[in-house]
Amino acid sequence: MDKTIAGKTIRVNEEGFMTDFSQWDKAVGESLAAEANITLTPRHWEVLGYLQSEYKNNVALSIRKVGKSGVVDIKEFYALFPTAPLKTAAKIAGIPKPASCI
Repeated sequence: MDKTIAGKTIRVNEEGFMTDFSQWDKAVGESLAAEANITLTPRHWEVLGYLQSEYKNNVALSIRKVGKSGVVDIKEFYALFPTAPLKTAAKIAGIPKPASCI
C-alpha cells in the first residue's frame, strides 16, 4: 500500500514499515520520527545509520545485538526511542521490522 511521507509516495506494509529502502532519505526519516513523537538528534542519526548498515549487510537485528554494538547501550537506546525502541528505530530507518520484534 502507498503512504505519503515527506511529500513522497512511499510503499509501506500493513504495519507502516517501508517495503523499498531505496525510497528512504533523511526527510522521510524525520517525517517518520515525527509520527513517533521523536525529534531526531545527531545521536539518533548515528543509531539509525548503524541499523541501516546492519540491514544492508543482512545482519539480523535484536535489542541485545544493538546493545552490544558499541554504538549505543540498551539504556540509551530506550532513552532515544522510548516506545518499542527497535521496532520504532527500524521504522524510522526505513528498514523492515526486525524478526525479533513482535
